[in-house]
Amino acid sequence: MVAALGFATIACFLALAFSRRVSVLVALILVPIAFAIVGGWAPDLGEMVGDGLLKVAPVAIMIAFAVLYFSLLVGVGLFGPAIRRIVRWAGGNPTKIAVGTAVLTLLVALDGDGTSTFLITISALLPIYQRLGMRPVVLT
Repeated sequence: MVAALGFATIACFLALAFSRRVSVLVALILVPIAFAIVGGWAPDLGEMVGDGLLKVAPVAIMIAFAVLYFSLLVGVGLFGPAIRRIVRWAGGNPTKIAVGTAVLTLLVALDGDGTSTFLITISALLPIYQRLGMRPVVLT
């Protein structure tokens, strides 16, 4: 029964999010609460929410800091020389741009945070991909 409720929770959340009837944040909050009440966990719900927040909060704070920090680094141009060197090496060749994307991603990913890697790589190379008419799927 617990597995069925879990799958139903995910299905309901996805249906609400994709239909745009409710914002994703509201759905992430209300749908699990509703299914927990249906499952009979209403008396334990406060404790479960508190335990979940204690486990998730440190990671959320770290990701928020990483996004702000690396947004600042991108804004001041720290990765500009590496990006210019890769673009100069690649010229206008889409194959070399794809290889340069992989090299830049490897350089940026040394800190171990996927969010900052995505932030830096996409913000730096998406305009280049669009200018060359390359598919953005290759960038991902």
